Amino acid sequence: MWLLTDVLVIFPLPSQSVMLQIAAQRLEDEAADIAASREQHLSDNCGDFSLPSTVEELQKLCKEYHSKCDKVDEDRYDAEAKVTKNDKEIDELKFKVKEMKGMKKPALKKVRMSADQMLQALLGSKHKVTMDLRSNLKQVKKEVKVEEASDWRANIEDKKDRKKMFEGAEA
Repeated sequence: MWLLTDVLVIFPLPSQSVMLQIAAQRLEDEAADIAASREQHLSDNCGDFSLPSTVEELQKLCKEYHSKCDKVDEDRYDAEAKVTKNDKEIDELKFKVKEMKGMKKPALKKVRMSADQMLQALLGSKHKVTMDLRSNLKQVKKEVKVEEASDWRANIEDKKDRKKMFEGAEA
């Protein structure tokens, strides 16, 4: 891995030393600002600590620290609520962006599976019963109806009897 200083040493520029001096000065100023803000925060919120000599003063100090703890807990709770609200809003906005772009449907592959394989894929090792769908079907015997080639006049005579039967029912 190359470091910035390695690159600058390999390729020296005329203003390299000036840039390095400015960057070092800025880093020192930033570190000093951070330390000063930390000290300021500690002096504002904590103050000087001294052990009280009487029980009443100790109780008063304890109550004061408890109230400060409660205030910090309230601030923490408010910050967490704000963060969760922002996270939900970010998720909703991401969803809206996806809707605007249009969701791409993945290419589906056609898979041929038997019923046993499908149940095993869904249920895993719990599937023990084999499901052979064809074994549960009824066996049907096909009857071949053989019609004799008979005289068509005989059929007409039979139909006349039927016609009389219907005519008799109407009357």
